[in-house]
Amino acid sequence: MKKVPDKLETFQERIGYRFKNPSLLCSSLTHPSYFHQYPDTEESNQRLEFLGDAVLSTILADDLYERLSGEREGVLSLNRAALAQGAQLAALARELGLGAVLRLGEGEIKNKGRRRESILEDALEALIGAIFLDSDWNTTRRVVLNWYGDISDRLETLLEQHNPKGRLQELVQPVHGNEAIEYVVASTSGPDHAKSYTVEAHIMGNLMGEGRGSSKKEAEENAASAALLRWPDNPQE
Repeated sequence: MKKVPDKLETFQERIGYRFKNPSLLCSSLTHPSYFHQYPDTEESNQRLEFLGDAVLSTILADDLYERLSGEREGVLSLNRAALAQGAQLAALARELGLGAVLRLGEGEIKNKGRRRESILEDALEALIGAIFLDSDWNTTRRVVLNWYGDISDRLETLLEQHNPKGRLQELVQPVHGNEAIEYVVASTSGPDHAKSYTVEAHIMGNLMGEGRGSSKKEAEENAASAALLRWPDNPQE
């Protein structure tokens, strides 16, 4: 069987799961840019990301259905959305040290891809998909919920940020002034009737968060949420 590099042995300890099939782990950590540069390696993590997104959504729905037994569908959906938003998944990825073990093409490495919200979010979902294929539902559920820790506490913090742009402004303005935050549309994709936007939140000219959405407003809010999860990182770094 293929030997797992030492850094992946340590990573498996951090995530609380050891793979029976190491190739699944390697694929989950392989960004498309790496696969395009080295096509003879394991496939990229895009298919696993698709699976992991669905598995994560079901895990969260199942847990919240039990946890919030008296709540209506709208409240359950709001809580699940908070836990599954891109900024939150990127934060979990950083807590697990996922960025350090990603396999990226040279261009993405130069562009600081290990810190990009969208890459971390996608890789975390791919990792969940890989664990699901390597184990079973109950194991995957246990591992993923353990990453979140006390979900009630995490939800309380996340839901306090329901107006992320306003909250970020409240934190940044006293330190850096009214003009310190800038939202930049990094890219758009899709047809006119179904556009997707990627927006970056910059503080003092430094990238602090990235968000995606079906409108500029939604993408800006998600970018602000990502920045909040990193605050008070030094924006001068």
